[in-house]
Amino acid sequence: MTPRAGAVWLPSALLLLQVPDCLSLSGPSTVTGIEGGSLSVQCRYEEEYIDDKKYWEKSPCFLSWKHTVETTESAREVRRGRVSIRDDPANLTFTVTLERLTEEDAGTYCCGITAQFSVDPTHEVEVVVFPGEPRTPPLASAPGPPNSQERSGTERLGRAGGEGWPVAGAMGRV
Repeated sequence: MTPRAGAVWLPSALLLLQVPDCLSLSGPSTVTGIEGGSLSVQCRYEEEYIDDKKYWEKSPCFLSWKHTVETTESAREVRRGRVSIRDDPANLTFTVTLERLTEEDAGTYCCGITAQFSVDPTHEVEVVVFPGEPRTPPLASAPGPPNSQERSGTERLGRAGGEGWPVAGAMGRV
């Protein structure tokens, strides 16, 4: 193979390397949430994509046409199950919200734009879901000041602390 023949495929290979995480679409690289909670991801795009459909999908993102959720009109929110997407063309952003997070929601996703005459710009986002707090019954609250009926009983025990509360060792010393 001649050096010139090898150079023919080089620009095409470089183009493929630039498609994921291209500069025309940006956002966070990692977002976190707690199981049972929700999280939002905001992706920013360039003005040339203002009228194009925006989407969110689980990786692999390249060459996938099965989007988890996608916009249909600018500035409209679209919901699909626990996932929603909202395009805000005035700010050149779209926001994806995942609700009632589960462990299965963790993984790599892509913000993407359906480009009319080119490869879709995408941006990968790692979603991390931490275990939720275990549900425990509320703790019993500490007793407040005694009411008048309790106070009369306390006073029979003695006002060792001067506050109407029995003090350790005060019982039995009436």
